[in-house]
Amino acid sequence: MKKIAVILSGSGVYDGSEIHEAVLTLLSIEQQGAKYRCFAPNIEQYHVINHLTGEVSENESRNVLVESARIARGDVEDLTELVVDEFDALIVPGGFGAAKNLCNFAINGQDCDINAHVLTAAQAFANAKKPAGYMCIAPAMLPLIYGQGIEGTVGTDSGVSDSISAMGMTHKDCAVDNIIVDADHKVVSTPAYMLASSIAEAATGINKLVKAVLYLCD
Repeated sequence: MKKIAVILSGSGVYDGSEIHEAVLTLLSIEQQGAKYRCFAPNIEQYHVINHLTGEVSENESRNVLVESARIARGDVEDLTELVVDEFDALIVPGGFGAAKNLCNFAINGQDCDINAHVLTAAQAFANAKKPAGYMCIAPAMLPLIYGQGIEGTVGTDSGVSDSISAMGMTHKDCAVDNIIVDADHKVVSTPAYMLASSIAEAATGINKLVKAVLYLCD
């Protein structure tokens, strides 16, 4: 049975993991006959957003690992504990937390960098030539993990894709229900809620991503 490491970035689309994407990913992994373990960096969130109003909650701070436990029903581990040899592949759901907590693309754009623990974990899978899946805005990290020429997608947003292309990614426009596969690097990406207008739309691309990642494990 294949084992998949899933990196979360908090809980909530505006400041953490996109909850629908994360749960759909976990569901799809199990439905396709694999197992998962969730991980998250033990760091403070960039900021906290009131998801009812969309406003920043001043004077409030939350921990990414603690918040990720909400999605994983408490079954989440510190990212520093991730051992690549224990897994067949890696999947990273999106949400603004991927661009604010795992890296700072949402703040610094093409001049961003990745949290050191996230980079270490992601590059461990890359160096071991194990498959990885990145969805929504998470593919913004790909050129910093794999280097120049890595192929991926964030959908059809030209502003975002231009910034990521400037970092070295070969961006491919992609519909919400489809995936982009970089076979040489064993990397799969899908737009998910960069384009999805419903949970059903997001699920179609996410299911394809999980299926492709598992296929590349063989």
